[in-house]
Amino acid sequence: MNQLIKIIYKKIYQKFNYEVHKALLLNAKILSEINNKKENIASLDEVEFQVFSQRGEDGVIQYIINKIDIPNKIFIEFGVETYTESNTRFLLINNNWSGLVLDGSKENIKFIKNDFIYWKYDLTAQHNFITKDNINQLISNYTNIEDVGLLSIDIDGNDYFVFEAIDCIKPRVIICEYNSVFGPEKKVSVPYKEDFVRSKAHYSELYFGASLNAFCYLAEKKGYDFIGTTKAGVNAYFVRKDLSSPFRKFDSINGFNESDNRDSKDAKGNLTFLRHNDRLNEIKELKLVDVASNKTEFIKKLYAN
Repeated sequence: MNQLIKIIYKKIYQKFNYEVHKALLLNAKILSEINNKKENIASLDEVEFQVFSQRGEDGVIQYIINKIDIPNKIFIEFGVETYTESNTRFLLINNNWSGLVLDGSKENIKFIKNDFIYWKYDLTAQHNFITKDNINQLISNYTNIEDVGLLSIDIDGNDYFVFEAIDCIKPRVIICEYNSVFGPEKKVSVPYKEDFVRSKAHYSELYFGASLNAFCYLAEKKGYDFIGTTKAGVNAYFVRKDLSSPFRKFDSINGFNESDNRDSKDAKGNLTFLRHNDRLNEIKELKLVDVASNKTEFIKKLYAN
């Protein structure tokens, strides 16, 4: 009898989730249509909404891809974990894009391949620990198309150096997660370390990635315009210069948003809920590299003034 009850509850739960899923998709389609009619928005905050993304990325991406022509509807995203929360899942389901997702965990990739989306949509998931030396081969093994639609970078570590190394594709849209702890002005990143893992680099898990201005600096060199962030203070959006005319352009100062995330930890793994400048102070004894000068310095010295 107990087993029967469990089966019934499971079916009810699955049915409930399915109905919620449909409602979310329908609401997102309506919001997307409303956003697409907007012109000359002051910031990307005005078009954000969330379905599968961490914050409002789903809405921003829909707005961007509906303002420019994208002949090859292909995305590449890495650092996706189980892909239940990601920047491209809504693209896959709502817009029928094809894509490659990469993650360093075998369990995460196994989860993705057991998800209904893996047989229902054109998705390729691969287990790889990404480095600046293997990223081009990993992408090239998936596609030989250079002019792909979107690239999303979020590996909580060597993001800057991996982005710098990519030369096998020229995506029309690029999304990079930046570390707002490093502020809007410095062009800095954690130094490259091939086996960098955020949770092992420092117990606080605040020491990872690169500053917004580091990504703006690199994107400019690669031929992209920075079109903003959202209030969440997590992702920066770039559009290739030959396509960026529909969008307002920003620099790292006026396009910066500080993250309100308070997910810092102590040495025992307990959340400490540090805010703003307290987060930088927690990692002041560590070093960052200035990506423009290639000089490495202690955080406490870099941010002394």
